[in-house]
Amino acid sequence: MDVAAVARCMGRSCDVSPAFGDSDPFRRFLRLSLSERSTNSDPTTGRKCLKFRRKSHRRLSFIRPIMATDESISSRSSGCAGETQLINGKQKNIVWHDCPVTKSDRQDLIKQKGCVIWITGLSGSGKSSLACALSRALHNLGKLSYILDGDNVRYGLNSDLSFGAEDRAENVRRVGQVAKLFADAGIICIASLISPYRRERAACRALLPEGDFIEVFMDVPLHVCEARDPKGLYKRARAGKIKGFTGVDDPYEPPLDCEIVIQNNRDKGVSSSSSSLTEMAEIVVSYLDKNGYLKTP
Repeated sequence: MDVAAVARCMGRSCDVSPAFGDSDPFRRFLRLSLSERSTNSDPTTGRKCLKFRRKSHRRLSFIRPIMATDESISSRSSGCAGETQLINGKQKNIVWHDCPVTKSDRQDLIKQKGCVIWITGLSGSGKSSLACALSRALHNLGKLSYILDGDNVRYGLNSDLSFGAEDRAENVRRVGQVAKLFADAGIICIASLISPYRRERAACRALLPEGDFIEVFMDVPLHVCEARDPKGLYKRARAGKIKGFTGVDDPYEPPLDCEIVIQNNRDKGVSSSSSSLTEMAEIVVSYLDKNGYLKTP
């Protein structure tokens, strides 16, 4: 926020931000400093600036900008100030702010329908390989997709999570929420992670409109995944170096009613007896095309 704007605002006794009351030390500082202000030109840019206590400033980093998305301002403008919403059973003083640009508008813009393709299966079943092949196939068709890989998200978004039971559940929940945002943007989101429990996958499905969550089960037997062991994780788990590893000392609950099942039973590589990686990706692309996700709805 420009200091000049702050000065004009303070001169009219308007609110810089609802978070800064008269008793706030920052507001007292502003009133005191602005009373001593003088106008100068920045020697480097020639722009007007204010001098506070013999120092020139063009921006104040600690001033919170007035934005339409500010929760407190949104609440007042919507006439719902003080309204309490229940989010996950907890009271939150927030109000949803609608935007005139809708999901349909975004889908019309990029000529496709947003959805989530959720690839689940044991470690070593080929989830990430399928995700990349599918993303390439969609790219070749001129369709926009993005991959949320179970390992990759732990480098940033979920870097604070461990592999304990609660954190693994939170890992899936966060990926589900981000995938929902991608789908709402009109993007085909490909989530590839073990996500071993039906309840957690069902919770992610429930976030989206009916039909927009497409569950793909990599139906590969444990002994095949363990024979592949591309990351050496099964070997470490069998040696007791990894606890709670899915398929070894923690269960995997296969889907009961998923949209697509891909069997990939060879011990080596990611090809089944009848399907190359490209052919497996084509199975998913055909489903998307048949159900209208590759054209404007």
